[in-house]
Amino acid sequence: MSRPPLPSHDPGRALVLFSGGQDSSVCLAWALARHAQVETVGFDYGQRHAVEMEQRQVVRREIAARFPQWADRLGDDHILDLTGFGAVGESAMTEDRAFEINEKGLPNTFVPGRNLVFLTYAAALADRRKLKFLVGGMCETDFSGYPDCRRDTLDALETALNLGMAQDFVVETPLMTLTKAETWSLAKALGGEALVDLILEDSHTCYRGTRGERHAWGHGCGDCPACELRARGWSQWVAAGRPELAM
Repeated sequence: MSRPPLPSHDPGRALVLFSGGQDSSVCLAWALARHAQVETVGFDYGQRHAVEMEQRQVVRREIAARFPQWADRLGDDHILDLTGFGAVGESAMTEDRAFEINEKGLPNTFVPGRNLVFLTYAAALADRRKLKFLVGGMCETDFSGYPDCRRDTLDALETALNLGMAQDFVVETPLMTLTKAETWSLAKALGGEALVDLILEDSHTCYRGTRGERHAWGHGCGDCPACELRARGWSQWVAAGRPELAM
């Protein structure tokens, strides 16, 4: 049984950058508990793990079905074609190559400027849809080292977007200071074991797009950087007794 929604902190309307992965699924639940109306946007940039584009629809559908108190708040979904941008990045996210660290000390899964581009497109969409809040799952605590996941980067972009569009957007990053274990804790705080189970079974994080094998922490190949982060966070959360994050 689903639990009552957490109090809404702001009645404004939000747009969630929603890939269908663990982090963005938790962010979607967070936004639904916080905002009066929530739309989602996904980006097709030619990613190897294109199965996430399918799973994001599953997650949306299951959240609406299992949490009826959120169903009326869940608005339209949008898909934006950024395959041209993805081709420019030439990373292991879009090309069939081994996962490794590049000459800058960054994993070659880093797509240069990806979050900057995503948020810019999201802001343009939000401008037309009259959505004030842009919600993303970026995190600088337990992550792969991407520089565009850091809050100082996003603060600068928020300023630029508002100056360039004469808007008052707020870029919300609820996972920014959380470890992956704490992200599981937040999921439980938002929707109990029902939300944890939904994320385990239906969200997709694996960079290789593997859905066949079901591990304790969900589906995935088990050895790409995304799977390693997710699995480690799950193990740490379970070892701690599967706590809820204090809200």
